[in-house]
Amino acid sequence: MSTRFDKSKLPSRHITEGPKSAAHRAFFYAMGVSRQAVSRPIVGVATTWNETAPCNITLRRQALASKAGVDEAGGTPREFTTITVTDGIAMGHQGMKSSLVSRDVIADSVELTMRGHSYDALVGIAGCDKSLPGMMMALVRLNVPGVFLYGGSILPGRFRGKDVTIMDVYEYYGKLNEGEITEEDLAEIEAVACPSGGSCGGQFTANTMACVSEAIGLALPHSAGAPAVYESRDEFAVASGKCVMDLIENNLRPRDIVTRKAMENAATVVAATGGSTNAGLHLPAIANEAGIDFDLAAVAEVFKRTPYIADLKPGGRYVAKDLFEVGGVPIVLKALLEGGYLHGDCMTVTGKTLAENLADVKFPTEQDVVVPTSAPLSPTGGVVGLSGNLAPEGAIVKVAGLSRLRHVGPARCFDTEEEAMKAIVSRDYRSGDVIVIRYEGPKGGPGMREMLAVTSQIYGQGKGEEVALITDGRFSGATRGFCIGHVGPEAAVGGPIALLRDGDEVTIDATSGELSVALSDAELAERRKAWGPRTHDYQAGVLWKYAATVGPAYQGAVTHPGGAAETHCFADI
Repeated sequence: MSTRFDKSKLPSRHITEGPKSAAHRAFFYAMGVSRQAVSRPIVGVATTWNETAPCNITLRRQALASKAGVDEAGGTPREFTTITVTDGIAMGHQGMKSSLVSRDVIADSVELTMRGHSYDALVGIAGCDKSLPGMMMALVRLNVPGVFLYGGSILPGRFRGKDVTIMDVYEYYGKLNEGEITEEDLAEIEAVACPSGGSCGGQFTANTMACVSEAIGLALPHSAGAPAVYESRDEFAVASGKCVMDLIENNLRPRDIVTRKAMENAATVVAATGGSTNAGLHLPAIANEAGIDFDLAAVAEVFKRTPYIADLKPGGRYVAKDLFEVGGVPIVLKALLEGGYLHGDCMTVTGKTLAENLADVKFPTEQDVVVPTSAPLSPTGGVVGLSGNLAPEGAIVKVAGLSRLRHVGPARCFDTEEEAMKAIVSRDYRSGDVIVIRYEGPKGGPGMREMLAVTSQIYGQGKGEEVALITDGRFSGATRGFCIGHVGPEAAVGGPIALLRDGDEVTIDATSGELSVALSDAELAERRKAWGPRTHDYQAGVLWKYAATVGPAYQGAVTHPGGAAETHCFADI
């Protein structure tokens, strides 16, 4: 073994060293691992590769490249995979209840594999929405030296002379129901919208969390940018494998990197890029793994002070490939750092600070994908936190690309997504309404579904600028319109959203941060007396288990107490 590494201090000593580990070593030999390789640090290379969707289909190739990097730098890589639930296929039906749950299952399953086999470090490679935060949560939870690698975005589709994404297909379905297009038109766009492997191309949840991975310091600079099918991604995979070996040697761990200031950097890049509102769940969840208190209110404070500077879909004009071609995530970070919006002294997996990583990056002026903070697209971030008597625990809305930031209208209440969708398809609502979809929160759904099918239907009907929508569930990163999610407390635990009735006047103001209903405290208290909990349909299985353990959305909808409650850390076994 290389003298770079002190095996006596690594977790894998429990399975490779001394006579007591003879049986363990026999299993390695059965897989063709040499005695010399067994004596090296053992590195888990975890991916969410599967054949469920294009988001994950390229990850096996990148895992092989990462393993080559580990091997070249003196480690022994052991590849394993875990699940994903792909929102694009789960969307619009009961399958979406599995989506957010999968984030925690991913983190849990990676933890169990690493613990069970005493691996020394982790390279985590992920492609689909919930798999990115799930893998980053596992890295921080285990606190072994680790690197995150995004699998890369899909190439944009081309439809009748314009770039398109999966969002356009959802909205075309709404147009079909309105008679504006034919089934042949829909068949044409669905055939070209997703032309390659990779995650959805706009600044939806996957690309938002990919930006976070660089901003928070868990990923190598530039690694989030290249589209999934580009062979240059393999270079980042090899580099990530080599990097993790340096981290072992220097004992630099995820919790040395993921600090409160790093979390603020992560929230800053979400706001600056008009990212997915789902970051309002995932950032608190990642922070929880490190024992850092960084809830939705803290995230919203950062959003409020951050300018919106990246003109990305769904609110803007460009896709992830366009950002990559002008310099990638580092140019967003450079603009923010120069504007004084980032903590440049935060450590990263390179062993250098964020500012040191960006020292040689020059902001390109002959492009309009990203603008400087001195001339932002809007002075405050593309995502805004709300609160008020309708959301005492907060709520979140993406305002990037919105022309109006205030809406006052009567509530139109539905207790499930299916009820709301039925009414919307039949046009059983009015301009000015505030459509309320409740009992879709973490406990109440259970699973906190996204509502892209609903919002796309509304946009397809041409009503996207005429109504608002609020829910204790979630919205896809691809959602556009005045759509407020994560309303808390959720209806299932008797939150104020459960007490709304049709016709109640709701005020949404993304400038002042208000989400309220024109009811007195006394009236709300009186209604609460008549309220009773609603029983959901999942009284067994993983969704029951999730509902029994999940916490509130404003704390990240997490399912365990996190780093603050630890009495020991896996990395120190």
